[in-house]
Amino acid sequence: MAHDDKTRREARKLFVVQRQSVPTIAIALTVSEATVRRWKADAKVKGDDWDIGRAANTIAGEGMEVLVSTVIEDFVILYQATIEAVKGDQGIAPADRVKLMASLADAFHKTISAAGRVSPKISELGVAMDVLKRLADFTRQHHPDRAGLLLEILEPFGTHLSEVYGS
Repeated sequence: MAHDDKTRREARKLFVVQRQSVPTIAIALTVSEATVRRWKADAKVKGDDWDIGRAANTIAGEGMEVLVSTVIEDFVILYQATIEAVKGDQGIAPADRVKLMASLADAFHKTISAAGRVSPKISELGVAMDVLKRLADFTRQHHPDRAGLLLEILEPFGTHLSEVYGS
C-alpha cells in the first residue's frame, strides 16, 4: 500500500525529533516496520540520514555541548591537580619534571583540539536545527498568526538541511 509524503515526514519527525523507535513509529502510523525501515534507508541514500538528524537534534538541545563542556571541565581539574602534584614532589628530577610538563601540555592541547572536532557535520547540523527551533519559538511568541505557515515550511526545510549537512 502506498503512503503519502506527509506520512513519511511524520515518520521522520517521530524518529528524529521525538526519538521514537521504528516499531513504535510503525504502530503510531499504522504502517509496517519494514516500510518505516525502507523509508529511512531510502532517505539515507538521498542524503537525509535520519540517525544523523537525530544526533543533531539532540545536540541542538544542548546534549553534546553539555557533554563536551563537562569532559573539558573534568580534564582541566585533573590537569591542574597533576601540575600541583608535580610541582610539589621534590623527588622528581628536573629533566623528568620537564618531560612530565611537556606530556601534560601535549595532552591538554590534544584534548582541547579533539573537543572542537567532535562530529563536525553533526555539530553544523545541530546549530542549523537549533536556529530553526529558535525561529519557530520566536514566531510562536511574537507572530502567532504566522506560526502555522512557518512550521509548514520549516519541517521540509529541516529535511533539506539534513541532506545538505548530512552528506
